[in-house]
Amino acid sequence: MFNIAVFVSGKGSNLKSVFEKVPKEKIRICAVISDKEDCGAVHFADDYGIQVFFVDAKNVLNSCGYSELAKILKKIQVDLIVLAGFLKKIPDEFIDEFENRIINIHPALLPKFGGKGMYGMNVHNAVFDSAAKISGASIHFVDKIYDNGLIIAQRTVDISDAKDPDDIASRVLKIEHELLPFVIEKFADNKIFINQGNVVVE
Repeated sequence: MFNIAVFVSGKGSNLKSVFEKVPKEKIRICAVISDKEDCGAVHFADDYGIQVFFVDAKNVLNSCGYSELAKILKKIQVDLIVLAGFLKKIPDEFIDEFENRIINIHPALLPKFGGKGMYGMNVHNAVFDSAAKISGASIHFVDKIYDNGLIIAQRTVDISDAKDPDDIASRVLKIEHELLPFVIEKFADNKIFINQGNVVVE
């Protein structure tokens, strides 16, 4: 069984899409990690019996630090860490502990519209203001620079007639819900690897 841990800060719609779309015989969501106690993703995890851990969370009594969290995730044998709407930067030391085993989904076509501060509606506002005709979603390995790691997969969506940033956000989210389960299933099938600095998806 391929074990994943999902980091979330909000509603958890990507968490739900992975839970619903990736065959249960292939993956197990063995942990949900959040920096917020009261968010949709945490409630979803509670409803489905997925253990929840809080990291670097204000006013949460059982919140742990990243060093302790790394030990926990190794103990429960996590194979892949998925950042799905997690709004805090992962510390360098934690990234070192899970090199090439942390991925992030970004709501734009990297390398454009990435970097510090480019998350959520900030991204879609920037895309709308740029008058771009196409947007989409990117999944990449996480390294020590915001949105800089090797790109694993991307999917595009036409936004040429988008009315506003919210319209773009809605269209991109649908793409995210297709792309993330696809990529995670490929990881579970051992069909993603790095070859001479490029990511190969079989």
